[in-house]
Amino acid sequence: MSLRDLPTVNAALNATATLLLLLGWRLIRARRVEAHRRAMLAALGCSALFLVSYLVYHFEAGSVRFPGTGAARSVYLAILASHTLLAAALPVLVAVTVSRALARRFDRHRRIARVTLPVWLYVSVTGVVVYWMLYRMRW
Repeated sequence: MSLRDLPTVNAALNATATLLLLLGWRLIRARRVEAHRRAMLAALGCSALFLVSYLVYHFEAGSVRFPGTGAARSVYLAILASHTLLAAALPVLVAVTVSRALARRFDRHRRIARVTLPVWLYVSVTGVVVYWMLYRMRW
């Protein structure tokens, strides 16, 4: 594996985290608490691996400029801006959500999880969209 492979690895980790988050949500809706816990911790692991890989890539490669112009560039920048702002808040949200669950403070966990889950899903999905627009689409 080379440095050039890391954006694809990152997108795969984001996509996997998305699927695990959705699975975890379905499991808790079905009151399968232990399976929910495993799915959510797996999503956390995927997101943590993503963060390490993302930082390594950008430390080595620097920033990557979007090659498109016009409306495509505006759409990309809007998605990137919202993704980046929410991604900056996500580690705190996840840390609080997970710590409340591990402390068995499920009433408080549920309250913040209702915010954390949609933000985490949005960041994971838009991470794949940003990858696709930046590395796979031909402008």
